[in-house]
Amino acid sequence: MRELCAAAVEAASGDEAIEAYAEESRRTEVTALRGEVEGLTFAESRGVGVRVMVGGRLGYAYVADPDLDEVRDAVAHARENATLATPDEHNVLPEASSAEPIAALFRDRQASMGADRKIALALELERAATGTDPRVRKVEQARYGDAVSRVAIASTTGIAAEYERTDCWCAVVALAERGDETQTGFSFRVGREIDELDWAGVASEAVDRGVRLLGATKPPSARIPVVLDPFAGSSFLSVLAGALSAEAVQKGRSPFANLVGERVGSDAFTLVDDGRLLAGPAAAPFDDEGVPTERTELISAGTLRGFLHNSYTAHRGGTRSTGNAHRAGYRSVPGVGASNFFVPAGTPSVHELLVRAEGGVLIQDVSGVHSGANPISGEFSVGATGLRISGGALAEPLREMTIASTLPEMLKAVEAVGSDLRFFTSVGVPTILVGEMTVAGR
Repeated sequence: MRELCAAAVEAASGDEAIEAYAEESRRTEVTALRGEVEGLTFAESRGVGVRVMVGGRLGYAYVADPDLDEVRDAVAHARENATLATPDEHNVLPEASSAEPIAALFRDRQASMGADRKIALALELERAATGTDPRVRKVEQARYGDAVSRVAIASTTGIAAEYERTDCWCAVVALAERGDETQTGFSFRVGREIDELDWAGVASEAVDRGVRLLGATKPPSARIPVVLDPFAGSSFLSVLAGALSAEAVQKGRSPFANLVGERVGSDAFTLVDDGRLLAGPAAAPFDDEGVPTERTELISAGTLRGFLHNSYTAHRGGTRSTGNAHRAGYRSVPGVGASNFFVPAGTPSVHELLVRAEGGVLIQDVSGVHSGANPISGEFSVGATGLRISGGALAEPLREMTIASTLPEMLKAVEAVGSDLRFFTSVGVPTILVGEMTVAGR
């Protein structure tokens, strides 16, 4: 892949700026159902995307599984596409800078693991989920997946870098039944290698989350304390990641535009993006433009410090890239995306948060966050399920309720952050206590 990228860069002529981004991956997924393998998929992908910039005009082209001549042809196509583009002075490539490698991203044992063990784990996931509690006799999903991937990038500005990584994950959706009632419980884990997954814990957690919702009723409407568990909190954090993208800010699609230096949350709330945090699934030595990743504190004790940038938004905003260029793959140009986007863990335990939220609810799952949140005002109204909090413990289950607020109001109402930080893909969040929110039911 390094040679393919180099061939693209060598094809530059005149005052052209050229970047080549190469990516290859090998991905396996296994699903189990009723004690058998329901599905086994294996996919490989390899390709190169080329950006050509000249006079502020940007052209892009890509080619799958190419040889050197095909990469050179892609440069020619990107050059031709650039002649049709509208000039934009902010179309620039980043200058070269050294990115410290993260060797632990790649695990040889995981990369060489055979299919038999992957199949066995998926089957064992289902057995564990259906053998834990008599109320869970079947699952909607028991899945194991992994990927081995490599990235290389080179440009006329002197960038020449590459890295490789392994990733794996498992998920269970358990179906808890009592009479005619069915509730679902979901759990998910990610890791670098299979021994990091705690797959047995995934199965038992999915079962518990489904079983404890049996018999759920609709609560009365009220303004009460709300505890967001990490699953629910991660949904809101995903929306927040988009709102703190400089791309969204510059397009007028963020409620946080023009608020840098102002208070947008409580003293208890801090928000960080850290592309070098090995404990986070999205760790990488450099972003999808070759800029070294770094730790960026976006909100510090409630005060907004800045936004996530790639090279384009940084040039337009008169600042520097935060190492947050992100692509959907070699077929796309880079936009802005979070890396390991998380709320750092606090000191209170989950039990301490429940004690402080007496009379409130713990929100276990939310639905419709992305479709129900206004990206400009930050307003949201989403469906939720959870449990009443009584005596510092979880009590009766609740369903068919709606929680409503705005992102800024919710952040300002955060009273405490728990010690149980957990990552969901690139988003990490502990249990969070929100002092008061509107919970609408009957």
